[in-house]
Amino acid sequence: MKKITNVSAALIGLTFLSGCITLGHAITSEDVPGQPAAVMYSSPVSDHVTPLNSVLICLGQALANRPVSVAVGDVRDYTGKSTSDDGMAVTQGAALMAYSALGKMQPGVQIHERFDTRIADAELAYIKNRQLGDGAMHEVPGSDAEIDAEVPWKPYFGGTVLQSDYYIVGGITELNYNIRTRGAEAQVNQVGPKAREYVMNIAVDLRIVGTQSLRVYKTATIQKQLVGYEVGFDVFRFLNSDLLDFNAGAKSQEPLQLGVRMAVEEGVIQLISAVAKVDASKCRNDTKDTLQKVRTK
Repeated sequence: MKKITNVSAALIGLTFLSGCITLGHAITSEDVPGQPAAVMYSSPVSDHVTPLNSVLICLGQALANRPVSVAVGDVRDYTGKSTSDDGMAVTQGAALMAYSALGKMQPGVQIHERFDTRIADAELAYIKNRQLGDGAMHEVPGSDAEIDAEVPWKPYFGGTVLQSDYYIVGGITELNYNIRTRGAEAQVNQVGPKAREYVMNIAVDLRIVGTQSLRVYKTATIQKQLVGYEVGFDVFRFLNSDLLDFNAGAKSQEPLQLGVRMAVEEGVIQLISAVAKVDASKCRNDTKDTLQKVRTK
């Protein structure tokens, strides 16, 4: 039997590892018109559904006959955590997550845009200066001594921007790495398995404020623990003049930004149910019963 060269062994190892990596995913390559090479695809795009999705929908349906008018202000990152390589550690879009959570609660929530009104402000300014039109002629009523006139700009008499009753503000206030770690490793002659589990957490502080009164009706402090694990098996041996170094294992962690989204969603549930005087526990219980029925099938 011929001795396997180092180059051959490396090629065999690369082939083996590439096969291991793709075992868990259905990856396909498709030709795209206008592209010189095939594009690789894995999972399809889909709606972002969290475990709290059904609770948000249920609460929105419960408020359908008496909707709440809500806007979202600034929900900032106050953790101050960042790295030179990856930038900010947590998402800077928590306000957008709050808006999305409110969107899942329609028709029980009427959402008012207050986070980015630049386009609306610009168009209202154009209307004020009689510069905004829609391609049609509009009749403008004249005074007692004047007749009505048709003009190419849109007349504006005010009052088209509807008020909100409440707005949500707050921030991401905690990001604690590695609040608990446990694991084990056993090796004999540098051969053996290892396992490790670690826990981190994030927290958000939100409040809902009356838009006209500036009264804080409810505050919510939500934390979410994120769990990760790592298992592996190492072989480190000398075979004659060759060195064998083999590592295999798996590593997984709950997504950090998904944890932030779920914490924001839970905060929105608590705040809206408080001002609307609706008990969200019924929606939670209904969701648990539905999940239990699905799991027992």
